[in-house]
Amino acid sequence: MKPVIGLVGAIGAGKSTAAAAFARRGGIAVDADQLGHDALEQPEIRQLVLDRWARRGNLLKPDGRLDRRAIAAIVFANPQERTALEGMVFPYIGRRALDQIHRAQADAETKFIVVDAAVMLEAGWEEVCDRILYVDAPRSVRLARLAARSGWSDADLAGREAAQGPAEKKMKRAAAVIVNDGSREKLQDQVDRLLEKWGIELS
Repeated sequence: MKPVIGLVGAIGAGKSTAAAAFARRGGIAVDADQLGHDALEQPEIRQLVLDRWARRGNLLKPDGRLDRRAIAAIVFANPQERTALEGMVFPYIGRRALDQIHRAQADAETKFIVVDAAVMLEAGWEEVCDRILYVDAPRSVRLARLAARSGWSDADLAGREAAQGPAEKKMKRAAAVIVNDGSREKLQDQVDRLLEKWGIELS
């Protein structure tokens, strides 16, 4: 069986960038966050969302797709609502992620698998991983990235951080921590050294 590495980390730390660095060395990346976006496109899940929250305001974009920002404003303000959304989308994400892992395991060209999932520990998906890696960066760096990418404020970041489990607990469950506070080359070097340490062949 090929090694499965689970990526978790601080919001805005660059887990997707780290996943890409692993992929450049022969890994296959499973993007659970993208699968979460896909989940909201499924008719049955879309209807569950509308049934629960449509009375709270317009949750649809002009093209009829769910407005993820509107949904996020509801669920990240109330733990019960966030739990309800997780119950709708986590089963779909988990099934699709396992499908991708199984396909990667059967691919002779794949050296290892990286699962990029912000809520991996909360959802219990770490059971499919051989190791967990925590991706970190200083809060000021993360906020600058999020502001440039999505227009987030300090309050937006604080709200999302409050909704996730404590970073310290996640770090304790990780086999290693890498700090993504510089160039992509610096991050790639950390990834390469980590793969070598773990005895995983580089492409």
